[in-house]
Amino acid sequence: MIRIQQLKLPPGHTEADLKERVAKILKTDPDRIEKLEIRKQSIDARKKPDIRLVYVVDVALRGIREEACVARCRDRNVSLAVFKQYAFPKPGSRKLTERPVIVGSGPAGLFCAWQLALHGYRPILLERGQAVEQRVRDVQDFWEKGVLNPESNVSFGEGGAGAFSDGKLNTLIKDRDGRGQAVLEIFAENGAQPEIRYEAKPHIGTDVLVRVVKNMRLQIEKHGGTIRFQSRVDGILTQDGHVQGVLLADGTRLFSPVVVLAIGHSARDTFFWLEKTGVVMEAKAFAVGLRVEHPQTLINEAQYGMPSPKELPPSPYKLTAQTQSGRGVYSFCMCPGGFVVNASSEAELLAVNGMSYSTRDSQNANSAIIVSVTPADFGAEGPLAGIAFQRALEQKAWEAGAGSIPVQRYGDFANAGTTGHIPADFMPCMKGSWRFADVASVLPKQLQDAFIEGMEQFGRVIPGFDDKNALLSGVESRTSSPVRICRDESLQANIRGLYPCGEGAGYAGGIMSAAMDGMRVAEAIASAYAPF
Repeated sequence: MIRIQQLKLPPGHTEADLKERVAKILKTDPDRIEKLEIRKQSIDARKKPDIRLVYVVDVALRGIREEACVARCRDRNVSLAVFKQYAFPKPGSRKLTERPVIVGSGPAGLFCAWQLALHGYRPILLERGQAVEQRVRDVQDFWEKGVLNPESNVSFGEGGAGAFSDGKLNTLIKDRDGRGQAVLEIFAENGAQPEIRYEAKPHIGTDVLVRVVKNMRLQIEKHGGTIRFQSRVDGILTQDGHVQGVLLADGTRLFSPVVVLAIGHSARDTFFWLEKTGVVMEAKAFAVGLRVEHPQTLINEAQYGMPSPKELPPSPYKLTAQTQSGRGVYSFCMCPGGFVVNASSEAELLAVNGMSYSTRDSQNANSAIIVSVTPADFGAEGPLAGIAFQRALEQKAWEAGAGSIPVQRYGDFANAGTTGHIPADFMPCMKGSWRFADVASVLPKQLQDAFIEGMEQFGRVIPGFDDKNALLSGVESRTSSPVRICRDESLQANIRGLYPCGEGAGYAGGIMSAAMDGMRVAEAIASAYAPF
């Protein structure tokens, strides 16, 4: 096929418009186009409000030699297409004596189980929480009634924390082996929007993602995998430095020489018994901060040059800053047309997250504005010091809001700020109860100062971003795991046969990177073992 890059068309164009432009570039008749596949679509808003959609497309022509066509075009954006095809490795020589066990059904565990099941390994996937259908009801009860189920909530349950952070599928990881594209294809095959295969910033939406997760579960079971819910793992079985299986909370022992630890970043109890078991871990840097809400129209105006574009999606943004003290401040998990959600998983501790539905049609844009922290900030030594640091912030947030999400206007938080962009009656879009409170009391002074410095810099990029009426809520404390479970080049921990995997283990930062790490661990297992 022939690949065309930097093909630009206005928003709202038709399929015929795209085909006609392709034919013009290739200097041929549109009827000669046998097949046209979009490989990438992005938005060019540099000359706002003159917005353009930018495409990479692959084209097959009828009755024309592709090499000759490319040569005739003499266009650096026209070339022969090169494909990256994902390939699962051939099985290793050792025969598994028991089925592999995977702990956790977030993106890492789910995609690890998917690959192993499809290649005959019949994995057992253990999830401490509920299946996604019941989990949705438990989360709704928490948001509407304040009833927290510590084992089935925004953090725990089928799909992991990513199931309630709206399914953003962008990643900075280079896709040299085709894993990223394979993840998108698997999501699409299981009910996600086909457009995620090529959008520059693909997004599924929480409402669609829960159905996709269920469909993946059914396929894993169809191919011989087993998924067990309400099956919290409370220990691993070892002998002579090798894993022998896992111990469940109900006393059940499951034996296997291969255990994948795809635990989430909120599985704090798990980290503590892992340390007692002798699994080598280390504290790692992460970031904490607050959710910031603005009217979506303000963000659209800044990014697109118009408050309510008809042919374009609600605009996202990405912001970074460096403070005078050397801390990084940046936007994270930006949700156009989204909601701030109570993402707590422990009693009397409060953490927030952001999500959008597939339509992204709430009135507000929100993102976490977070400040980098290192083990030097934790105030204690040891691999689990970051957990204590998180819990202290979450306790302050719970106290500030008296159990509800604490909200404060930026002008009151900073005791300053510009005005004139956001109306004074601007209110939060939230899931879970909230109240106006002293959010400034949640963050340590050095993090408050860095946050304010970052907001002021962002206000020079997006006018009104640091408006005194912008809404802050917190605390955003679980941007990534504060712990890394150490693993070597074979992806195993110091206890052999134990494979730390995904975001909770410290090797990913979002749905895509976690899913790709799950696939990588499945490949490592398959390279070492033949199916059970």
